[in-house]
Amino acid sequence: MAIFGKDEPTQRRAQRAPGAESMLTIVAAGTTITGDIACAGVLKVEGIIEGSVHEARQVLLAREGAIHGNVAAQEVVVGGVIDGNVVASERLELQSSGVVNGDITTKSIVMMEGARINGVVKMTEIALVGAAGVSREGREARDLREARAAR
Repeated sequence: MAIFGKDEPTQRRAQRAPGAESMLTIVAAGTTITGDIACAGVLKVEGIIEGSVHEARQVLLAREGAIHGNVAAQEVVVGGVIDGNVVASERLELQSSGVVNGDITTKSIVMMEGARINGVVKMTEIALVGAAGVSREGREARDLREARAAR
């Protein structure tokens, strides 16, 4: 088997990591990642991501961190800057240093004094997203799921 598991079948690698939701991924200060990130667990961003974040359980964006792309997660805590749309299926927290330059869709929002939003905030029951044709967000989520299933 190769060091990075290239020879190991994908199915066996997926079975080996059942606790993926509890995993922590850190983008450290001084690090820039270019490209989209799909993360099943917690993503802590202290550096910069030039791309979108998908499928995360929780995204924690530090004061000095930035995401230049869309963010989709169950819970998003913003201390830095997001230049893109945010879909937080459960909760969005904007700390006093947090800035979102884009539209927000969430069930629950907490916004500290000093935080900024430059976009539209939609407070909706995200559970409706699974129903076909319910909303634009629902159609986008369905299309994304179908595209991933086709891979």
